[in-house]
Order: sequence, then structure tokens, then C-alpha cells
Amino acid sequence: MKSIYDFTARDATGTERSLADYRGKVILIVNTASKCGFTPQYEGLEALYRDLQDRGLVVLGFPCNQFNKQEPGNSDEIATFCRLTYDVSFPVFAKIDVNGTDEAPLYTWLKAQAPGVLGTKSVKWNFTKFLVDRDGSVRSRYAPSTKPEDLRGEIEALL
Repeated sequence: MKSIYDFTARDATGTERSLADYRGKVILIVNTASKCGFTPQYEGLEALYRDLQDRGLVVLGFPCNQFNKQEPGNSDEIATFCRLTYDVSFPVFAKIDVNGTDEAPLYTWLKAQAPGVLGTKSVKWNFTKFLVDRDGSVRSRYAPSTKPEDLRGEIEALL
């Protein structure tokens, strides 16, 4: 796989979607969870999306239950939580694994393109963020503690 556009992922309704649908956009990919200390970042992610989507940003949320079981719901419950609690309008996909033998191929590729601190490949916690440029190349990886608003400058430089 050479770019993000070579991957597909199931959306919250279970429909397989090609990430090529986002060709030409700046993409912020985040593994999310609804019962995490970082869950309020949904608000910042949504603010970035609303402010910058007309310029070409898309945020893609990938719920994950691998970290302390902080995303226990099914796709409908997760989508409802995101919509009602944080008014999320960016795409939220079906729950995936981001590490281990059942990890989504997209995350295998993302982690290879942008290793973590000291070259680690594993995603360490919910709300790890990957920034992808308009050409489909991973530009940066951010720790869960990095607030969405702190990414605005780098995102705008890519738009």
C-alpha cells in the first residue's frame, strides 16, 4: 500500500468505504473512545472540522475499545453519543483495533509511516492522531495529550 487512498474502512452503518473518497483533502485520523479522559477532544475535533472543512480538511474518527475498554458501545450507540454529546458531524467509522493481531490494515500502515516516540509502532492510547496531506502521505503523528486546537497551524499549512 502506497497511500491512504489504497485502504477501505467500514463506516458506522457497516458499509465499506474507500478512503480514496477523501483524495485531495487533508485528513486527520483519530482513534476515539467515549469513556476516556480525552473524550472531550471530540469538541475540538469538531471545531477544527467545522472551521476548516470548506478549505479541504476532513476528520475521520475510528472508535477503539482496546484501551481500558473505554469504547464498549456498538456503532449505533457510539454514533448517537458523538452526535448528542458533542454534535459531531465528521465521519465516524465502525469500531476497530489499532494494535495487535486484529488491527485494521489502515493502522498497520499509519504506524509504519509515522512511528511514535523512540520509533515505537504501537498506538499507546485513545485519541492518537495522524495527519495526512492532500497527496495521501502521513505528515505527523500526535500523542493523545495533544489538543486538536494545537494542530490548527500545521493543518492550515497543508490546506
